[in-house]
Amino acid sequence: MTIILAGGRGTRLDPLTRHRAKPAVPFGGLYRIIDFTLSNCVNSGLRRVVVLTQYKARSLDRHIRLGWNFLSTELGESVEVLPPQQRANEEWYRGTADALYHNIYSLETEKKELTLILAGDHIYKMDYGEMIRFHMENKADLTVGCIPVPRGETRHFGIVTAAPDGRATEFREKPSTANPIPGDPNHCLGSMGIYVFNTEWLFDLLIDDQNRDGSSHDFGKDLIPSVIGSHRVFAFPFRDKNAAADPSPYWRDVGTIDAYYQANMDLVQVVPVLNLYDRAWPIRTLQPQLPPPKFVHFAPGGIGQARRGEAVDSMVCAGSIVSGGHVRHSILSPNVRVNSFAVVEDSILFEDVRVGRRARVRRAIIDKEVEVPENAEIGHDPDRDRRRGFTVTESGIVVVAKGEPASTFLRW
Repeated sequence: MTIILAGGRGTRLDPLTRHRAKPAVPFGGLYRIIDFTLSNCVNSGLRRVVVLTQYKARSLDRHIRLGWNFLSTELGESVEVLPPQQRANEEWYRGTADALYHNIYSLETEKKELTLILAGDHIYKMDYGEMIRFHMENKADLTVGCIPVPRGETRHFGIVTAAPDGRATEFREKPSTANPIPGDPNHCLGSMGIYVFNTEWLFDLLIDDQNRDGSSHDFGKDLIPSVIGSHRVFAFPFRDKNAAADPSPYWRDVGTIDAYYQANMDLVQVVPVLNLYDRAWPIRTLQPQLPPPKFVHFAPGGIGQARRGEAVDSMVCAGSIVSGGHVRHSILSPNVRVNSFAVVEDSILFEDVRVGRRARVRRAIIDKEVEVPENAEIGHDPDRDRRRGFTVTESGIVVVAKGEPASTFLRW
């Protein structure tokens, strides 16, 4: 049984998560974040997937319904969205383990020996079949997918200590410090939020956890630490399926605006560290029926008056028109328009964004359906952008919320 937890609020990605769940946030122009986990499932031969949703799930539900309906239900294949049902009580999900507990009835009907639990908000490529085989070969009760993380970032991860044979001896959720990996003093072993459980035992754990006083009903905080000493828990080292020139394993938690921005910028490098062009491990998504992108050059009064539409070191999706504007090191989602003499640099423009004539956009993320008026500037004066009410990160990335009216850009 394959389960994707996709109900997170993603508060650190606000305002991008103001109207959508974190797994539904657009990524790389054409995709949603959850597409990477779903594609990993299909590429791994796991074609019956349940997605547990909760927070502002309409956009996510629509994307899965329209973009992932190619699987054959006659062959037992599907990506099924399960909204909160409150079968156990009237509360919403209180943690990752609680989300599964509320759906035990639905999961029991599948009668599967193993349960694979995934997070729907990370960017990576992985064959889950290798982890499942590792779990079975070690006769494990639980296997945790792990990746080396810098010692200075332990507070963002569940940290695993493992013996040379992979047997986990300790699990601590987001500690301030942790012991390094043997032979690698600069890294610790961090949990990827990927688990393989023996199903019947998992159900017993979920029921016991509900009756435990003080539990936050979370896998990392409660369930896993409680069974490390009494059961066969193993750490599975991440095996990257990203066919790229950089041999370093590619896995990104895009939980903050700065991390999300950098992961997108990874795609427009001269040699991208995340390979989206590998036909052996394709990333699938909802493909809108749109015309190809267009670049317009117009010189009515000679070379000096030329309006040359161009995009350099950029990704430009279908339906977009660069009409006499200049785009550099940026990502343009479907149906974006950049008008004459406008300049877009180091930015991410979501679907249906319009950039007016002579506008300048720099180091910005502009959400759907925003119209940047003529002569407006974004990302050139962080203090002015803050006064306008835009989000500005510590590194200076400006975020404009979905549907922000043009009048906002004219303030101050």
